[in-house]
Amino acid sequence: MKNLLRTSSIMVLALTMAGCATDPPAALDRPSLSLPSMFTAPVAKEAPIWPKADWWKGFGSSEMDGLIDTAQKNNLDLDAAAARVLQAEAQTQISGSVLFPDVTVSADATRSGSKVHGIGIDRNSFGVAPNVNYMLDFWGKARDNLRAAEESLKSAKFSEQVVGLTVTAGVANTYLDVLALRERVAIAQQNIDAADRILAITQAKVTNGVASNLDLAQQQALVAGQKTQVPALVEQAKEAEYALAVLLGRAPEGFHVAGQNLNDIVSPQVAPGVPSEFLHHRPDVAAAEANLAAAHANVDAARAAFFPSISISAGGNYGATALGPTGLGYTIGASLLQTIFDGGNLLGQSRVARAQQRELVDTYRTTVLNAFVNVETALGQVDSLTEQQKLKTDQVNAAAEAFRISEIQYREGVTDLLTVLQAQQTLFTAQDQLVQIKLARIQADIGLYQALGGSWIENPDDVTQPIPASAAAPAKAATPAQKS
Repeated sequence: MKNLLRTSSIMVLALTMAGCATDPPAALDRPSLSLPSMFTAPVAKEAPIWPKADWWKGFGSSEMDGLIDTAQKNNLDLDAAAARVLQAEAQTQISGSVLFPDVTVSADATRSGSKVHGIGIDRNSFGVAPNVNYMLDFWGKARDNLRAAEESLKSAKFSEQVVGLTVTAGVANTYLDVLALRERVAIAQQNIDAADRILAITQAKVTNGVASNLDLAQQQALVAGQKTQVPALVEQAKEAEYALAVLLGRAPEGFHVAGQNLNDIVSPQVAPGVPSEFLHHRPDVAAAEANLAAAHANVDAARAAFFPSISISAGGNYGATALGPTGLGYTIGASLLQTIFDGGNLLGQSRVARAQQRELVDTYRTTVLNAFVNVETALGQVDSLTEQQKLKTDQVNAAAEAFRISEIQYREGVTDLLTVLQAQQTLFTAQDQLVQIKLARIQADIGLYQALGGSWIENPDDVTQPIPASAAAPAKAATPAQKS
């Protein structure tokens, strides 16, 4: 009797464990994965924490705002992401349907005839048979499959947010590319105009016998060389405009950007909060988290598949003929199906599920680490490019003054042509580089907003991964870099 009770207790415990869902593995809770308690890259003083919902409006371009609004409505990648969410919703509905009884009704109608002693006799008969089949989810397999589908649905929704953020940043970056290229075209044209002025001075000097034909030929070659740079920049600007049109979900024909330079674009400041909050602001991290939770639900479902399946069924039938009812009947029953030998199929499926979970644990960890890298890199780029822009601006101002003086001195015969050409080349190169640095600086701001997840934040009810103490620690006093 005692042995029977012990055996019964073990069986009850095993059945209870089989029917319970287990928590996903704590992917971030391991000694080798040390998460920071604060960011170390320089952060602008007084910068607001976390982006606003319409963060792109902080760049001060109404045209860019309109383009982003259009892209959020018409972008084809966003539409495809929304379709993937609909697919995941439908799959969740399919997975949840197993938890409900399967009710069917069959009906039949027959007509038969015979001839007896030369007299034809026709008979009509009708029958209705309702049936109910229900698979008991005693071990939780159907619930595990539904949980996996629900987590996959969350992942699809989070991935849609990733696409939306990528599209918004892509429109902003491409729009700025167009403006920067047009500004570089304008600078190249200004350089050509300056070279034409010098060419006119050189021509006058040759006519008066003050300069040689060598000087004239050198300047003519310089002007021609500078003019060859313009068509390439113009073509690059057109191609960037075409790419922008595609992001808006339209053909490039007839599409035009009005902006001509980066002069009116401002760089709005933003700062990250503590890393423990940051992890819930990244939709790609949330998608990886949901994928891991779905894989773990598949592991639970694969475990439950080892246990027998139990189903109950009930049915009835009702028949009638022209003469009246023929009878009413019913059936009810239960069945149990247990796999005895399947050549290792269930074991293989369980191993696949566990291996997929292991893969997604590492994928989630990698996504988290890359998220931290994105923020640190973006903060570093903003700080570095801000300093570069300041120094390059100083260089442009000095080079412009040097070229102005050299042009006057050349006209008055105080200096030679080579000095003027060197001053002009220094100025043009510095101006062109300044535009590229300005572009990179503003795009670094966009990159920072994107690295911070835009204004998105994960619903606390969706969180399945605990944050380790290293990342959850409150922020302390700012480092010297953060005070800069």
